[in-house]
Amino acid sequence: MGVTFRIPLLWEVVPQATPAGARHKNLHDLIVPVSMIIPLAISAAAVTCTFIYASCRDLKERRVPFRTWYPMLAVTLPMAAWFYLMMIAGGQWTVLAYFLAMTGVFSIVFYLFAWLNLFGGADAWALIFLSASVPAFPIEPLSGYPPTGFFPFSVLVNALLLNLLTPLILGLQNLVHGRRAPFPYMFLGFPVRATDLPGAFGFIMEEIEEDEDGSLKRRFVGPGEAIRRMVSGKKRIYTKDLRLHPGDYTREMALYQKAETVWISYGIPFIVPLTAGLLTALFFGDILYFLMKWIIGA
Repeated sequence: MGVTFRIPLLWEVVPQATPAGARHKNLHDLIVPVSMIIPLAISAAAVTCTFIYASCRDLKERRVPFRTWYPMLAVTLPMAAWFYLMMIAGGQWTVLAYFLAMTGVFSIVFYLFAWLNLFGGADAWALIFLSASVPAFPIEPLSGYPPTGFFPFSVLVNALLLNLLTPLILGLQNLVHGRRAPFPYMFLGFPVRATDLPGAFGFIMEEIEEDEDGSLKRRFVGPGEAIRRMVSGKKRIYTKDLRLHPGDYTREMALYQKAETVWISYGIPFIVPLTAGLLTALFFGDILYFLMKWIIGA
């Protein structure tokens, strides 16, 4: 008999009725042979390399061409098919249905997020392709398997938690340099000279208007208002727009020049914390699950 690994899943915690005197069995007793781990490990390696490349490219150019994913998919989709075929061969229909359902739900949700302009296209495709390529943990991470057992969910959770560090660092930098703004904008952006706006990365956080007497009225656009605008189809002004289409923003640039400095959002593409979330989930595990275990244990 070959080496085996255990993969606990969400249903582990669900009690199941068993006949009197019978040994209780649930999905905690699921055994995954090494032959099923190999395709997941190969897929994880391909996804990791691609995410790192995409992060570097997005930081430099603020775009990830769709063709970036082609080499990765050429490797991962056959590996995912191998993983699922091994499940079918082992008669693990319940687990198969679980992973396929989770992949489907994740893919639909993030496609809708991108369609509603709540998520970047590259970020949405990264999570969709991750769900299709590496549905389960290739190896047991240091903190153990989380209850869901769905690898992309842990990647997303880790990315969101790690991304919370950026506003804290940014707020501290603004405080040290004497840059003041109402809460929470001090933790979400920083001021940039109007002349430097086209070369910066981020979106304009302020709305600036000129009164009849020539004085400027400026206010920060709240997160709720920004989301409502995006859903209604009214785009935010990105510094990239000022750089690529200056003629369309002549009026806005004139106001920005008069204001001298304008607050913009910090420009870290979400693919970067996604990559960090991928690496931490792969080797350490689900950070939220670890913290919950630590709190309960403490």
